[in-house]
Formats: sequence, structure tokens, C-alpha cells
Amino acid sequence: MKARFSREQIPLVATITVFLLFYAAASIRFRADHFFSWAVFVNLLRDNSDLGLAAIGMTFVILSGGIDLSVGAMIGFTSIFIAWLCAHQLHPLVAIALALVVGTGLGAGMGAVIRFMALPPFLVTLAGMFLIRGLGFVVSLESIAIQHPFYDAISNFSNEVFPFTATIFLVALAAAIYITRCTPFGRSIYAIGGNEQSALLMGLPVGRTKVWIYALSGFCSALGGVVNTFYKLSGNATAGTMLELDAIAAVVIGGTVLSGGAGSVFGTMIGVLILGVIQTVITFEGTLSSWWTKIVIGLLLLVFILLQRLLQGRSVGR
Repeated sequence: MKARFSREQIPLVATITVFLLFYAAASIRFRADHFFSWAVFVNLLRDNSDLGLAAIGMTFVILSGGIDLSVGAMIGFTSIFIAWLCAHQLHPLVAIALALVVGTGLGAGMGAVIRFMALPPFLVTLAGMFLIRGLGFVVSLESIAIQHPFYDAISNFSNEVFPFTATIFLVALAAAIYITRCTPFGRSIYAIGGNEQSALLMGLPVGRTKVWIYALSGFCSALGGVVNTFYKLSGNATAGTMLELDAIAAVVIGGTVLSGGAGSVFGTMIGVLILGVIQTVITFEGTLSSWWTKIVIGLLLLVFILLQRLLQGRSVGR
């Protein structure tokens, strides 16, 4: 019996196939370096946790037909904000809670502007990107180290049990999959991305949902900033620079349609892993410039955009 996939499933299948091919080829190429090992795979999750969290939030936004260019700046602001609070004798848990509240609030603020002023998400989040990055530099122009027993305990847990950053990413991933597939909020996101006017006619709370989508994106990217502090044991306003482009690339490579209405958070995770594998291969090779990562990502992104266009063309033709 031949396997048949719907038009919506084809990009995800293509993404999984690309990941398996890349991972298999790298495992064969670097067999002597034990590329195919649990330690390397765990490092893929750990090293890309901040990108993965930002990409989860970006998935919600793109599914709704929007875009969020502020996620990288939010990571930088959150990391330096937490480090600054800790340097002023605030307990890390309180600092993290405050940073998440501020990040969520900034995201909700951009969502409210998009809703009430009817402005394009691209322009609003572009302004948000500059504003939030600037706020990070207002907090501190220099990197701030974080020295606290709480962070030491997290570091020990990561070294002895499982990377804490990867744990946060996986928990957030499971929660995001549940939200998109099993809640009215998730179904509203798909409906808005598919056809906003139809969603309004169905009586869905389109405006309120948009605000919550950007609030959720702000929360996810702020959580990415939290993870960044655990990974680097410091805060830096420059953290996450240009990461918004990698997040968009991971979402699109993961099979989510840029115009909205189709895609999945699981596909985004595979997209993040593909980017991680490419970067790891460059590192293992040792002789290649890091710019090859961008070249390969660019080619993959182009292929998946063309695939989406082809599938959309066939759908219209029917």
C-alpha cells in the first residue's frame, strides 16, 4: 500500500526527510568522531535551546499570518536584565519571573498596536526590535556575569543529569504542541492564518487572539533569554543578534507556510535540529568557514519556499 500525504503534510515529510539525510550523512562522515551518539544529539538540543524557544513563539505568529522581528532583541534584553537584577542582589528566580513578565508585556503591547492601530506586523515588530534592543543597552553596555548558588545548582544538574536548557525547550515544545492541536486558542490561530475574514464571520475573537499570539511570542523569546543565561552564565545585550532570521528560517524549513494557516510546532523543532546539524557539521569539519552555515540554510530556505509555492499553486489550480 502506497503512503499518501495531504498537501499540508508534504512540507513536514520533506523536512523530516532532509533532517534524516543530513544526520545520516554526518554520522557516516564523522564516524570516527562519534557524531552518531547520544552526547552529540543532546548537545544539539542544548546549544539550540534559545533558538528553539524563539522559533516556537515565531511559529504561533507565522501560523496566524504575521511576523515577529523582535525575538532576537528580546533574548538579548532578557539576558542582560536578569544578569543586572542578579548583580543587584535579587534572587535569580525573582529576576527570571520579572523578565518573563516584562517580555510577555512587551509582546502583548506589540500585539495591541497591531490590533487596534491596524498596522502591519512587520513594521510594528521592526520598531519593537529596535526599542527592545535599545532597552538592553540602556541596562548595560557590557556583559554581566551571573554568580549565584542557584545557577551553580542548575549547572551541576546539567552536567550530571541532563541539560536544563534542553529540558526547558522540550517542555515548552510539548506545551506548544498541545496548545496548537488541542485548544480553541490553537484552532483560532489556524483559522486566522487561513482566512481572517472567515474567522471573523465564524465569530472567533480575532483581535483578542492576535494580542495573545504576540504576548506568547514575547514570552517564548523571553524564556529563550532565560535559557541563554543558563547556557552562558552571564547576560549580554548583544545576545540573539540576527537570531530572528534563524527563527523564521527554522519555522519555514519546518514546513509552516509563510502566509499562515498551515504548519506545526513539531516541524519547527525538526527545522531547528536541521540548523543545529548544519552548524555542528561545520564545527566537526574544522576547515570550513562558519559562513557556510548561512549558505546552506539559505539554499534550504529557498527550496522550501519554492515547495510551498508549488503546493499552493496546485491547490489554486484545483
